[in-house]
Amino acid sequence: MSAMFQALVETIASTLFDVAPIAAILIGFQVGVLRRRIPNLRQVLLGSVYVILGLSFFLFGLERALFPLGRAMAEQLTDPGFLGGAPGVALRWHEYYWTYLFAFAIGFSTTIAEPSLIAVAIKAREVSGGTVGAWGLRIAVALGVALSLSVGALRIVTGTPLYVYMVIGYIVVVIQTMFAPRMIIPLAYDSGGVTTSTVTVPLVAALGLGLASSVPGRSELIDGFGLIALASLFPMITVMGYAQIGAWLAGRRSRLGPYDTGEHEP
Repeated sequence: MSAMFQALVETIASTLFDVAPIAAILIGFQVGVLRRRIPNLRQVLLGSVYVILGLSFFLFGLERALFPLGRAMAEQLTDPGFLGGAPGVALRWHEYYWTYLFAFAIGFSTTIAEPSLIAVAIKAREVSGGTVGAWGLRIAVALGVALSLSVGALRIVTGTPLYVYMVIGYIVVVIQTMFAPRMIIPLAYDSGGVTTSTVTVPLVAALGLGLASSVPGRSELIDGFGLIALASLFPMITVMGYAQIGAWLAGRRSRLGPYDTGEHEP
């Protein structure tokens, strides 16, 4: 118990050290450049304490629970006994289907719960006057991350170089950019960045490192990383695809007319 408490205190001290430069810059600009007092100083200080404690407990939980859980799940999902493999016989890439399914599920669920994505979706709905639905955007981004983790798990299992997936993915993004509605393009590009935040990154990193350590012949350093890069790429594809499908459906409805249901009298 004392060792755990000591580790928590060290995490809080490390968080204070990391947050101090940001606080110094903000206070320096407010007092030294703008020459104004900090409004609601008591609330700001209390909020800062909450932020530091929240970040500390979050990081402490990552080290104590989330990373070991990701590694344990990866080891269990790649165990030949669980996948039905014969002893001493290497599994083929398609026999890791439970791993791909788990990566898809964990990618979708963590992205739906991502606070930064929720904030971006709400703002996008407000600015667009409801044209961009908050839930539609969140589901499109979550599908992109889910697909990226499944593809990333396939990359780790097969040992394929990361740059192959990145080059093909960005070719698709460039082609989509030329045909997607202009309104959605900046939002789609930003959607890739909001996924690399507090909830998604730790789970993605834990999954990648756990898989690389469990699949025979893989290196944690070479193969364990790269999932976050894919997680930033695929949401751009799915969000622009979501907008393109919406534009196509809207165009189809306008061509059919408000009273045309597609059925005609003989």
